Amino acid sequence: MDNFTPGRDATRRRVLRLGAAAAAALPLAGTAAPAVAATPRFPNRWFPITDHGAVADAATDCTGAIRGAIEACHAAGGGHVLVPAGRWATGAIHLLSGVDLHVAEGATLLFTTDPAAYLPVVRTRWQGVEAYNYSPLIYAYRQHDIAVTGRGVLDAQSDNQHWWPWKGSGQYGWKPGMPKELDDWTNLERWGVEGVPLQERVFGEGHYLRPSFVQPHSCRNVLIEGVTLRNSPFWNIHPVLSRDITVQDVTVECQGPNSDGCNPDSCQNVVIRRVTFATHDDCIAIKSGRDQDGWRVGVPSRNILIEDCVYRTGGAAVAIGSEMSGGVSDVTARRLYLPRHPDLDEDSVASVLNVKTTPTRGGYVRDVRVTDVRAPAWTYVPFEVTFQYAGGTGGEAFAEVSRLTAERWDMGGPCEYPIRIRAHADAPVHDVRLAGLTFRDAAQEPLLQSVVGLSLRDVVINDVAINDRPAAPRTGGAAT
Repeated sequence: MDNFTPGRDATRRRVLRLGAAAAAALPLAGTAAPAVAATPRFPNRWFPITDHGAVADAATDCTGAIRGAIEACHAAGGGHVLVPAGRWATGAIHLLSGVDLHVAEGATLLFTTDPAAYLPVVRTRWQGVEAYNYSPLIYAYRQHDIAVTGRGVLDAQSDNQHWWPWKGSGQYGWKPGMPKELDDWTNLERWGVEGVPLQERVFGEGHYLRPSFVQPHSCRNVLIEGVTLRNSPFWNIHPVLSRDITVQDVTVECQGPNSDGCNPDSCQNVVIRRVTFATHDDCIAIKSGRDQDGWRVGVPSRNILIEDCVYRTGGAAVAIGSEMSGGVSDVTARRLYLPRHPDLDEDSVASVLNVKTTPTRGGYVRDVRVTDVRAPAWTYVPFEVTFQYAGGTGGEAFAEVSRLTAERWDMGGPCEYPIRIRAHADAPVHDVRLAGLTFRDAAQEPLLQSVVGLSLRDVVINDVAINDRPAAPRTGGAAT
């Protein structure tokens, strides 16, 4: 579309024609009660890592001492493993049922950047495809009632000399001749398509797929509370095939590649509350597996509540996908704040909501509701749905996207497109309800392709109001 200029009658008429059936006729996305996750409780038993030989000199390897404290806590029937104030060097930490790893205020866990410290390999998911790879820095498999709590810091120490160069980008320290992840990722993606048995998808030593920071895999009743995560090799908080997950009062700080803040992946009953994100990639990305491997596993993400979060930098505040082949449903996000960052000339949170998939991904996204957003910051496209995201392995399998609601957004900073939906004529997006949205500085008109059942109420773009003026839906191309 042409540049959007407020105040012209012709422009106003074009925008009014974006409306579809009256809002009362549409199903409301997210009308079910928001998710509630069960949280673990721990006996009042404490197991200081110093009792097992840990030394807070930022150099002595405390991996064995932390493991010993975790095993003692688990054997006693559960409790708290205490990391006191100080700087503690460690490798991989594996949690066991009944254990709260409590990182006290003034404590920093410094994770070594030696890949050998994250062997042997463990079962994981890498960009939506199952594999055996380096252990996440904090990992649990088939455990229950586990936690990472406290006011301390988890520092992965990744930078342009450690972990990040494996991305293969000069922006992150890679130079010609250095190893990179591309060949491994190409093989893993192909193996997922071809159905190579999981036991044969082994990476780790001699390979270059970066591990996630915190990953509960196939767990239940998980709490991550209070801590600050810094400088992750890859995704920060990545629950996989788990249920009853609470992430609250956490700060995530990472400007490295693929530094997603919190990615529930084929999980249900997830609460993400009062988290502050300063990432380079998506702040929250809800996922459920990639292409054929996602269909094989076939476990959706559902019943997810996001509330009272702050987004300083990142891709999307809330993304769904692009790996969502197992399906995503029943997502509620509310009271989100995108402030202007005083140290940046232009903020870099690209979207409030970004539903992204490819023509090969399949799956579904249903019943998503995002309400009460305040954004003085710059955003690129606040409301985005795209079927044109990069990636994919051939073939054609369009996602079903339906019942999306956005209400009460105050977008005070500049944006490019206030609303952009790019679906496919053979798989239009169904039932989008936008109400009470204000975009104060949009460079372009909304762009819509293949939308059935769009309702706009009290939407204001550059001082042009759209008030309860339904029009017939248009599909198969850009709505104008």
